[in-house]
Amino acid sequence: MKILVSGSTGLVGRQLVHRLQKEDHTVIPLVRQRSKEGVLWNPVTGEVDVQGMEGYDAVVHLAGENIAEGRWTPAKKQRIRESRIEGTRLLCQALAGLQKPPHTLISASAVGFYGNRGDERCDESSASGSGFLAETSIAWEETTQAAADAGIRVTLPRLGIVLSKKGGALAKMLLPFKLGLGARLGSGSQYMSWISERDLTELLVYLILDSSLEGPVNAVAPHPVTNREFTKTLAKVVSRPACFAAPELVLKIVLGEMAEEMLLSGAHVISSKLVNTNFKFQDPDLESALRFLLTPAASMT
Repeated sequence: MKILVSGSTGLVGRQLVHRLQKEDHTVIPLVRQRSKEGVLWNPVTGEVDVQGMEGYDAVVHLAGENIAEGRWTPAKKQRIRESRIEGTRLLCQALAGLQKPPHTLISASAVGFYGNRGDERCDESSASGSGFLAETSIAWEETTQAAADAGIRVTLPRLGIVLSKKGGALAKMLLPFKLGLGARLGSGSQYMSWISERDLTELLVYLILDSSLEGPVNAVAPHPVTNREFTKTLAKVVSRPACFAAPELVLKIVLGEMAEEMLLSGAHVISSKLVNTNFKFQDPDLESALRFLLTPAASMT
């Protein structure tokens, strides 16, 4: 297959490109500057090489501003929204106008769609939540309608917290936990719906190849945990105590709205759609996932 990928240099994109190339698929990145190695797509300038997009079998759209870096200033929130909503709009309008459009678009979304739901179990049929992340995710997903209207199969994997020692949340936690300074966040009762990097990579490949799946698909492991459970399990795996708690008030003062929505809120997200498929998780529970990831021999190469 010929596959076009945005966000190909990101944490998820790098693993996906490597996995697809191992299976002899032709993978071309969407790039923001003209290059012989990629196809131009620049959401900031609105430039897109429509002709260069012709003839692909599938497009995987993973690009977007990092939501977990720094305080959410008004400018940061604008970049988050524009990178997802305007970037996806530019891509989907281009795909919709092709003479030979791809048969599949995999456009990443996030479990932030559900907002802060406490103990409520959320699957793909659940209503959206409220807050900045939920509102952004709703608009992000709606922007793909142009591609769907053009007859392209659109699948929206709603990504949970991606566990990887190469980056993301887990990589940031490792040093303090290894030093015995691991701490739960606030009350620790908020749910963390997660997925290992290797399961997410395999799931994205599965979504490309399985034409029966479309619309939202929760990209999460079968067993979400609370932050308290996550803290206890990670401490156990690294063989260190985790006796501290990061006070809610302090997190809000330091990180503001980002702390409220990303660290102190959560949703118990499951995937009803994946239950009825042949997809098999390699890391269905947190402890086994962490032990695999943190074993020196563990590698995605």
